[in-house]
Amino acid sequence: MELTCEHSGDVTIVVLAGAQLDASTAAEFKHDIAPVLDTYAQVVFDLCQLEFVDSSGLGALLSCLRQVHTRGGELKLCGMSKPVRALFELVRVHRIFHIFDTQEEAILAFQS
Repeated sequence: MELTCEHSGDVTIVVLAGAQLDASTAAEFKHDIAPVLDTYAQVVFDLCQLEFVDSSGLGALLSCLRQVHTRGGELKLCGMSKPVRALFELVRVHRIFHIFDTQEEAILAFQS
């Protein structure tokens, strides 16, 4: 999985460029994202290119959320496809994450 980082003020936007976040990619994702989460406190994961997430992928995202919260930061998600959003709702993790439709909405949420 390829990660692309952009910055908008104090907010770091990470675009997950890969079709799936599952058991075959979760460990690599956690390894690659760790330096970003250690450096930045306000992070948005843009999931617009993500087509599939399984329980390992959800675990990796929850691990990222925990890592950011431990440092006093915030992690928000945006750009979910309908199938990915449906999984989040099915297992009720949409109640744990702050989820937005667009990057702009997620970035603005840090200012409120």
